[in-house]
Amino acid sequence: MTIVYDKLWHRLAEKGLRKKDLREAAGISRASIAKLGKNEIVTTEVLAKICTALSCDISEIAEVSDTSAADCTPIHMDAHQRFRVNSFFAGIGGFDIAFEQHGFETAYLCEINQFCNEVLTSHWPNVPRATDICQVAANDIPNAEVWCGGFPCQDISVARGAATRLGLGGSRSGLFFQYANLIEAKSPEVVIIENVEGLFNSNGGRDFGVILQRMTSMGYAVAWRLLNSRYFGVPQSRPRVYLCCWKNSPQKAQRVMFDSVGAHIPSNERKDFLTEASKENEYPKVPKVAYCLAATSGRHTGTDWSRTYVVCADGVRRLTPKEYERLQGFPDYWTLPARYAVDSEDTDTLRYTAIGNAVSVPVVEWIAQRVHTELLTDRPLFSRDDLQSYVPEFSKTAWSPLHLSEIDFSDESSSYKWPKAGLAWDDTFIGSAVSPTPAEPIPSSLLDIVERERVGDRYYLTSNAAEGILRRVDNQGRKLFPPLRKALEAEKSKKVAGGI
Repeated sequence: MTIVYDKLWHRLAEKGLRKKDLREAAGISRASIAKLGKNEIVTTEVLAKICTALSCDISEIAEVSDTSAADCTPIHMDAHQRFRVNSFFAGIGGFDIAFEQHGFETAYLCEINQFCNEVLTSHWPNVPRATDICQVAANDIPNAEVWCGGFPCQDISVARGAATRLGLGGSRSGLFFQYANLIEAKSPEVVIIENVEGLFNSNGGRDFGVILQRMTSMGYAVAWRLLNSRYFGVPQSRPRVYLCCWKNSPQKAQRVMFDSVGAHIPSNERKDFLTEASKENEYPKVPKVAYCLAATSGRHTGTDWSRTYVVCADGVRRLTPKEYERLQGFPDYWTLPARYAVDSEDTDTLRYTAIGNAVSVPVVEWIAQRVHTELLTDRPLFSRDDLQSYVPEFSKTAWSPLHLSEIDFSDESSSYKWPKAGLAWDDTFIGSAVSPTPAEPIPSSLLDIVERERVGDRYYLTSNAAEGILRRVDNQGRKLFPPLRKALEAEKSKKVAGGI
């Protein structure tokens, strides 16, 4: 079965509307618009929103053509069917807002941070909630088809340095084991996990092996892949590991994380950090893509050359919390519960940290839409050869001869190098390098999310801060975005001129 949306595009043309106009009027995601453009299945809720916005019936925007579909059979599809999602280590609700965009209902939230809980309460006041996952009993968790969880990355992140990276043995990242115990007790159909790229080599790669071993021992097929937010519609380079674990279904896990046509291969990725997005004589000036947002206070330390700064006509400033939200795909002021003052440095710190720890909503939307499709589709169990042939990038590799259940990942003398994308099933795995992009990347520009009006003075860099950044850059032989370099030197010169 093929869905064709030619009628929709004709209807938009007749009304003089663009795809952007439709997205805003219907309240649907960029990912949904992209799917419609490729004649791919979207949720009935998305179609219903479009029909409401255009005052029409589904038959007036979509039509079905029969094609051979021997490898899949649609499961009963109810226009009012809503799958449920439980969110652990929920943060500010990035997983939940993304899954809700594709017809899911948030059924449960678990988050220990007080500020994040206040954000969650402001958006989901009636959803059952827990704080400490170590105190959660399986019987208290409502049933849901999908569980999501990006367990804490502090003991895994390379930002901490090798000496302090405790991996899954740390008190925070080690919460994965509690999460896994709850998964085993409740056995949800789908589990989505997100973490930093450092998960691949944490403790010599043994930590990632432990996760694969634990999940496959419970009957889950695990498809994993490194994905970068910059290719999903937000102008931030943010590589993150995503794992789709599907109970007894490697073919579904694989179809969520990979495209049969292969991934788009970008060229010269680094130039976007140095290429100006604005016109020559216009302000603000920013590069096309921002560096990865950090889960820090946002305050300048004098050494943060790798942060993204905004060059304004009257100085250089850091990104605001609102811009942070936009870079992660959240609505403006998402992280501003009612009782917090807008103009507050302390509130800024809470917001910067929470947003920096969050998932990028557009990436999760891409995953959520595909999970929804697979939940509605019955697929036969594929052979290893079928699974390998589905992903073009796997064609030149082979299934590992290792048996996951037999590996002692507690042996500190052993190390493992994991591919950036792969599939674990039937006690073994296959993987290779796969580009961190979807088949059709969604373009974006940092200039589109930057606030144009002047922001508060506290966001602007001082002459001392400008001098510190330049010193650090020069000592390390780094290259700055050219307009930023010029603006920092101008700011530094004020210190010299003033005799500071």
